[in-house]
Amino acid sequence: MKRFSEKYVIAKDMEWENLGGGVSRKFLGYDNQIMMVSVKFEKGALGSPHQHFHTQATYCVSGKFEFEIDGVKQIVEAGDGVYIEPNLLHSAVCLEEGQLIDTFSPVREDFLTGDGPSYFGDKES
Repeated sequence: MKRFSEKYVIAKDMEWENLGGGVSRKFLGYDNQIMMVSVKFEKGALGSPHQHFHTQATYCVSGKFEFEIDGVKQIVEAGDGVYIEPNLLHSAVCLEEGQLIDTFSPVREDFLTGDGPSYFGDKES
């Protein structure tokens, strides 16, 4: 089945989807091959350890995050990028309130069907 978003996605006209635990998202565009998602984090919010078969590239718009990919930790700040190969275990902790732009290939069907993500929603104590 062919899936695709509108040609123009105006973020200011969209509501944030609350994923729980201080994490919210907006879908910025997708088709069967690619998906771009804006994800907003409160300080202390977690992207719990998980893996998926999708290739992921992330751009840090604002804030500060500690990513861990395949056992290697790195602090990421505004302007930095992250590349995550398929099937690598990865996670993130929001150190300063911020926003990420995640891109996935192929599209994250689990996001569109409501079957995911189970890895957002926890907050670090």
